[in-house]
Amino acid sequence: MSGKLVLVICLLMITFVSAISVVYIKHYNRKLFVEVQQLEKQRDEMEIEWGQLQLEQNTWATQSRIESIAREKLQMHIPKAEDVIYLKILDKRIK
Repeated sequence: MSGKLVLVICLLMITFVSAISVVYIKHYNRKLFVEVQQLEKQRDEMEIEWGQLQLEQNTWATQSRIESIAREKLQMHIPKAEDVIYLKILDKRIK
């Protein structure tokens, strides 16, 4: 009888440890799933921000904006035809 009792107690302990392990693994998996969702959300937000930054960069780098800044802040202008000097290269090695 004591051999059967020991076997039953061992089986109960194994069942208990198995049940606790299942609960722990479920909890751990849920925790990891929540972390993955948070990281995916963060990735999506960063992709949105990247797109906005690319649009902003394209806006700041437009030809008309650069030209207006050159005119206003640097007092640059397009030279008149008579102010343009053309250089003729005589050395055939330079092209």
